[in-house]
Parts: sequence; C-alpha cells; structure tokens
Amino acid sequence: MNGSIRVGNLFGIPFYLNPSWFLVFGLITLSYGGQLAQFPQLVGLMPWLLGAVAALLLFASVVAHELGHSFVALAQGIKVKSITLFLFGGLASLEKESDTPLKAFLIAIAGPVVSLLLFVLFAAISFNVTTSAPIAAILSLLASINLALAVFNLIPGLPLDGGNVLKALVWQITGNPNKGTIVASRVGQFIGWSAVIFGGLGTLGLVPFGNFWTLLIGFFLLQNAGFSAQSARVQQVMEGLTAEDAVIPGSPVVPETLNLREFANDYVIGQRQWHKFLVTDNAGQLAGTLETNDLKTVPTSQWTETPIQQLLRSPQNLRTVQSDLPLWEVIKMLEGGQNPQLTVVRKNGVIVGLLEKASILKLLQEKNLTKAA
Repeated sequence: MNGSIRVGNLFGIPFYLNPSWFLVFGLITLSYGGQLAQFPQLVGLMPWLLGAVAALLLFASVVAHELGHSFVALAQGIKVKSITLFLFGGLASLEKESDTPLKAFLIAIAGPVVSLLLFVLFAAISFNVTTSAPIAAILSLLASINLALAVFNLIPGLPLDGGNVLKALVWQITGNPNKGTIVASRVGQFIGWSAVIFGGLGTLGLVPFGNFWTLLIGFFLLQNAGFSAQSARVQQVMEGLTAEDAVIPGSPVVPETLNLREFANDYVIGQRQWHKFLVTDNAGQLAGTLETNDLKTVPTSQWTETPIQQLLRSPQNLRTVQSDLPLWEVIKMLEGGQNPQLTVVRKNGVIVGLLEKASILKLLQEKNLTKAA
C-alpha cells in the first residue's frame, strides 16, 4: 500500500506497516487501557502498558491470519510479495492467483481457519488456566477478536476472504474465474452500500445499530469491490486476445531489399517519427536494426545506390514475445520490465511488429466499445 513503512521480514516475506496502523494501535491502547484501569491491582501506567500489549497481540493475530493465506500460497508455488497491516486489518499481496478454483479456495479459507484456531486456543486458556483478572480479560479479548476476525472475513463479498471463497465456488461451477470475481464483487458492493447506509444512519442516531466505523468499512468494501469488478471486466475483454492483436499499426518493420532513398521516402518523411526500425530478410525474420540518425552518415546523393543493409546494426536489448501469447501475460511482462515496448514474433521467427502499453489500451477500448454496442 502507498506510504507503508517496511519494518522487516516474516519468514522471508516483506512486512509493512501502513501509517493508519499507528492510529488504530493508539486508539486500541487508550480504549482497552481505560477498561483495564478498573482493576485495583493495576496502578500507575500499568493499565496502559497492558493495553499496548493487548493491541500488539491483536495485531499479531491479524498477522497470523495473513500468514495462513501466505503459507498456503507458498505451498502452491505462489510468491508472497508482502504483508501489510493497515486501518482495517491486514493484507497479504500475492504475485499471482491460483490456477485452479480448489487452490484458490484453500488460500482464501486458510486465514479464517487460523483465526478460528486462535479463538479456540485463547478461549481454552481463558477457561482452563487460572490467571489474574486482567490477564483473563486480555485472553477473553483475544479470543473474541479472533472469532470476530474469522466471522467478518467469511462474509461472501470481495475483498474479504469470504468473497474469495465465493469467487472460487462460482469459478468451479462456471469454469470462468472472471465470472467468479464479478459475482463476488457485486456481493461485496451490496454489502459495502449496506454498511454505508446503516453506518450513516447509526452515526446520526436514526437506527440502533451501525456507527462511524461501519461507515468507514462500507467505503473500504465499496472501493475494493469496485476495483475487483473493473479488473474482472478488463480480463473478460482480454479473453481470446493475444500479443499479435495488440501490435501497433504501421510498426517500424521494413524489408532489407530497400535502398536508403526508398526507406526515407516510404517510412521516414511525413511518417510517424520512429527512431529505430526492425529490418527483415526475405523470410520475414530479423536481419538487424536501422536507426534513422545513421542516414546522416551517407550523403543524400548516394542514397539511391546504398542498400539499407549497409547501415544495419546488431539488435541490442531486443525483448521479444510470441505472437500467440495471451494478452494478460503480455501486460505482466510490460509491467515487470524496463523496456516499454515488445517485439512480437511468430513461432517461425517472422517479425509481426511492436506493441506497447498504449496499443494494448487502445485495443481494449475498441473491444469494450464494440462489446457495448
């Protein structure tokens, strides 16, 4: 999340604290410290120190919840990019999604299962081990928080774990992960609007339930569920599209049979200002590259007699992609690399052209407009 502070690693996973975490930590410390102050054996700053300990243990429970997701993802060979604690709990960011609905279900359900196990653990200690009243109160708080964490996250709407469970179930039934995302996002938006409405009414005292926190949670659900739905719609548009579909019209690809005059007249003068061209042989395969600045090294009076092969350079840092690669994988390559362009090549080595983020965006817009019409 933007603005988060890296504080270390957990089992090799980068661990971050969002600035909003400090606000919640302070509120929990003050609130629960005030409740512990009722115990006469706690004097001075002791209630607030125990309140801070309770707050840390609560967030440790959230971390354990996210580690549940993370360990199952790692077992599936999916890299966990980070774990972040923020205003509404935690978030484990995964490198990619599972490749089957069952695996997606296992990752989604792992967090609530961990929280339920912690609830059983703290409840068992609280009921079966004799402790002082303040410690018993903290154990009871931890048990109830973990139960609430599990139940809340099982609400069947994205971005909650229950939403990912619903997504996996719809995916299993329909065979389409995007449909699962859209259904779970719609449910998440419904729950978000409900939370906003009842939270607002509760804050104004018009209904006996709901408060300001309910309102904030509602906005959080709306924002993230809407983002998930939008991403799913984009992926739906991309279904069946490949790298070749996103090739830039008029890509800078020229045959090696040209001379410099033909090249300048047909591809440079009055055309899009490409600085580098891909030169292909008779089979359509890459023979080298030609940079327009190199034209200056040959007098214009000699351009008609000079073939472009004379100025060819060996390709440098040329990133290629197979023409039949799914478009969503191409997007990941562009996001993860330094080169803003990719050269699209067929399996037989024939150069198709270049693609870039702008050409992909234009293609998606055209497909979306066509679909809407």
